[in-house]
Amino acid sequence: MKLRSLKFKSVKSTNDIAHMLIKKKNIKPTIIISEKQTKGRGTMGKKWVSKKGNLFLSIFFDMTKKKVDFKKFAVLNAYLLKSILVKKFSNKIKIKWPNDLLFNGKKICGILQEIVVNKGKKYLIIGIGINTNLDPNNSSFSSTSLKQITNKNIDNKKLFIMIKKKYEKFLFKTNQNTFSELKKLAQKI
Repeated sequence: MKLRSLKFKSVKSTNDIAHMLIKKKNIKPTIIISEKQTKGRGTMGKKWVSKKGNLFLSIFFDMTKKKVDFKKFAVLNAYLLKSILVKKFSNKIKIKWPNDLLFNGKKICGILQEIVVNKGKKYLIIGIGINTNLDPNNSSFSSTSLKQITNKNIDNKKLFIMIKKKYEKFLFKTNQNTFSELKKLAQKI
């Protein structure tokens, strides 16, 4: 499944842009990236601290005909993102269920899933925040960055392209494969 790319300098939230596009019937599968978020969101209304220099993106697509439901996608997204980051950066990255990736107990990535219904169709929005070059201060949890792990600056554009390609390959399979098959695929993609 090809994902159209939309790039922004600054947005409130990449998930907000996805919501707006779906409501305006601009529903082609899309990946949205922004250099900065002014009101990034986490699960249960928590704030996602979005420091410029990190990676913020959202992917949305029609999931009406997908064989996998919303809750199972949460599992698949965690496995898929972990697989991408482990191959490129460190095999010590772990999943904190259901929506975070940690390195040595410190948050490196957050995933926010939302469903939007428009004209009887369900659209899944997957918001992803990755601490690539900076680790934001947060009083409720410790965080780190890929730069701290590797001692190298992270090229957000290259990582974005990698995530886009992996999701395109993976989403193509979600119409054909069972959850168990997709889980195995997400772990090794």
